[in-house]
Amino acid sequence: MARKYSKKFKIHACELVIKDGIKHSVVAEKFGINLVMLYRWIDEYQTYGDEAFVGSGHQKPADAELKKLKKENERLRMENEILKKAAAYFAKKPEKN
Repeated sequence: MARKYSKKFKIHACELVIKDGIKHSVVAEKFGINLVMLYRWIDEYQTYGDEAFVGSGHQKPADAELKKLKKENERLRMENEILKKAAAYFAKKPEKN
């Protein structure tokens, strides 16, 4: 079963390597984590900084904003199509009987 680590734990492990200069293998052994996982955490931490390690089911703020904008864009496209159809319907000349 996979263990879950808190954001604080991951940041602490990364900072020991990055800021304190402790070897990767020593930190991995000290915390009882896989060395490859530590490398992955460090890479993510260096890439995203404080926005790293958002957790399961969550998104980074930039990804969440993009998803929100895409959803809004789709809604506006649908509204635009409805308005076009309505304008075409009302633009027709009424037939004389």
